Amino acid sequence: MKGKVLTIAGSDSSGGAGVQADIKTISALGAYAMSSITAITVQDTNMVSEVFPIPAHIVKAQILSVLGDIGADAIKTGMLMSPDIILSVSDALKSYGKNIPLIVDPVMMSTSGHMLLKPHSVNAMISEILPKTTVLTPNLAEAAKLTGTELLKNIDDMRRAADILLKMGPNAVLIKGGHLKGDILTDILVTQNSEKIFSSLRVPGKNNHGTGCTLASAIATGIAQNLTLEEAVARAHSYVHKALEQAPEFGSGCGPINHLVNVD
Repeated sequence: MKGKVLTIAGSDSSGGAGVQADIKTISALGAYAMSSITAITVQDTNMVSEVFPIPAHIVKAQILSVLGDIGADAIKTGMLMSPDIILSVSDALKSYGKNIPLIVDPVMMSTSGHMLLKPHSVNAMISEILPKTTVLTPNLAEAAKLTGTELLKNIDDMRRAADILLKMGPNAVLIKGGHLKGDILTDILVTQNSEKIFSSLRVPGKNNHGTGCTLASAIATGIAQNLTLEEAVARAHSYVHKALEQAPEFGSGCGPINHLVNVD
């Protein structure tokens, strides 16, 4: 076991996304997983029917407890939901997380279309979390929402959005192009000094629940294990692709991927 990763995210009762997906991913890639749960969701492969936020002071207490004792080599955030929770996470990271790489998946909406980030939380995300971020991993809709632009339609749009997002504080931005049309999926990783394209064949089918959570957690794990940023992203891409190819086809909706695939 190499590396310790703390995930700060919501619980998915179906096991395909959120903290459950994060813990499976971190463990499958050989690191030690810890968690601070921000919300409890009631969901299956078809829909999110209820969301119960955890009190902000409990979210913060979970983070401080873990970091004050075990520590972490990387921190991943997912569903932060409300301004109060975002502020509590920010305060906790000021206390114990200053030098720990932070990988932020700015979760705003579930695969089934349920809003997981309250609209007035976006400004709090931008002001409190993005300046602390090592790697930001938005999809096309999230990148558009954070930058206040129209929905991104091509690689050039993704580049422009990444440049805007970099000015908000992250060291690196990985914009995920999975919602673009076509058989080739293209993500773009941009830093102040570099750009790297990651492409793969689209895996057909509807069993893709939790891919964003999984990718961000896999990147966090790679960074915790001292991989370079490009190495961490490349391994994360390979892992998610294989997990999609071997999805178990559970449930009647958008089913989970297979987090137990071998990445070697």
